[in-house]
Amino acid sequence: MPSHITESRIHGGAYSSPEFAAIFSDANQVQKWLDVETALAATQAQMGIIPHEAAREIARVASVELLDLDALGRESLETGHILVPTLRALQGLCADGLGEYVHYGVTTQDILDTGLILQIRDAWGLVVQRLRGIRGHLLTLALRHKHTPMVARTHGQQALPTTFGYKVAVWVDEIDRHLERFDEAYARVMVGNLTGAVGTLAGLGPQGLDVQRRTLESLGLAAPLSSWHSARDRILEAAWLLVQASATLGRVANEIYHLQRTEIDEVREGRRAGQVGSSTMPHKQNPSTVDLISALSRLVRAQMVALTDAAFQLHERDGTTWRIEWAALPELFIYAGALLARMDGLLLAGLEVREARMRSNLDLLGGLILSERVMLALAPRCGKQTAHHLVHDIALQAQDAGVCFRDALLGDSRLQGCFSPQTLDDLLDPTTYTGLAAEMVDLVATKALPRACGHGLEATKATPGNTSQSQYAMEGK
Repeated sequence: MPSHITESRIHGGAYSSPEFAAIFSDANQVQKWLDVETALAATQAQMGIIPHEAAREIARVASVELLDLDALGRESLETGHILVPTLRALQGLCADGLGEYVHYGVTTQDILDTGLILQIRDAWGLVVQRLRGIRGHLLTLALRHKHTPMVARTHGQQALPTTFGYKVAVWVDEIDRHLERFDEAYARVMVGNLTGAVGTLAGLGPQGLDVQRRTLESLGLAAPLSSWHSARDRILEAAWLLVQASATLGRVANEIYHLQRTEIDEVREGRRAGQVGSSTMPHKQNPSTVDLISALSRLVRAQMVALTDAAFQLHERDGTTWRIEWAALPELFIYAGALLARMDGLLLAGLEVREARMRSNLDLLGGLILSERVMLALAPRCGKQTAHHLVHDIALQAQDAGVCFRDALLGDSRLQGCFSPQTLDDLLDPTTYTGLAAEMVDLVATKALPRACGHGLEATKATPGNTSQSQYAMEGK
């Protein structure tokens, strides 16, 4: 019986997504280890370090489908070692004693870290693809509503008019920055590591740097300048990119949540057939998807605490902190994958934008939302600070007396002759005081995304035997 929420038969569909779960599954993780071992053997054979027939034999049997994962788990507990059972199983599958050349000159962390980067690369493409899809949905919404007036709120209170399209364009612009960060970080993160027991490549001999470079190139990864066994910044950077993007989408979800409140009711989450809001109140239309996205964004962020702890590595390698990553990083990616899928689905299903309610909410304060505009119109006559004092005083009097702002302004003796009724009507029209909101929507819409934002879009499928492109892998399968 699964006990973790991402694998739960009840909750798993909400807290996980099939694509990300497959990438961080046991089967795909072990296959990545086998892919690294296959690529290493192929390179070593090409360089004359091990026999060619050994590399071909390793490639022939390096498939997770030939292994018993349950048995590997039991043996891992017995041996106290995560990789040795897999190495023994791989060696046992090789004919004619050729398994003796498995794992030649490298160490466990080489294989696990390089395999993890291959998993991250698989997920990276899906993350970027989902973000671009979400961006596209939001940009369509921004352009459609770039002239739709609504209340802008600061400190939870009505502030000035804006447009719904501009609010959404701010989200789009933020997502664009995340896409830029993913693009910039790709080369830093997609780096393997085959540097041996203490990172000196001693086990690979004088050809060590060449063995590492050629092996990693065959896997589509770059080679490090030095070992990163204890330098976990690449893992932290990949995780932090997801945390930042998840925080943005959580913020968007939280905004929709509050805009859907009955007292505001400017946006509503799209309704699905069969959806039920409450088990006891039939009228309720709860924002269930928005609820979930907001929760997932916090769960993604929570894993960053553990991963930060994992960065405090001791000496050249440290299992006490490294093991934290094995639990926290897959969980972070799986939660993030679920979040991205839910946000994409929410926007694809369509938000209900309630333009009439947005317009009526602009009038809730009886014109007070235009106090800045009135102040600035008065400023040329008496100075900005004096104008602020006068308008502030009149605004407070209007609120205390329960009269509309227009009447309070016209009735104040200090402003006699300053504004005609028609001028005030024009000044107090909230639909004509949205500044350059529409123009800024267009600026966001016409911004060019980084050319290489699609790094990894053609994500390697999380299926056995597809990472290594070595000639032995191709010939042996």
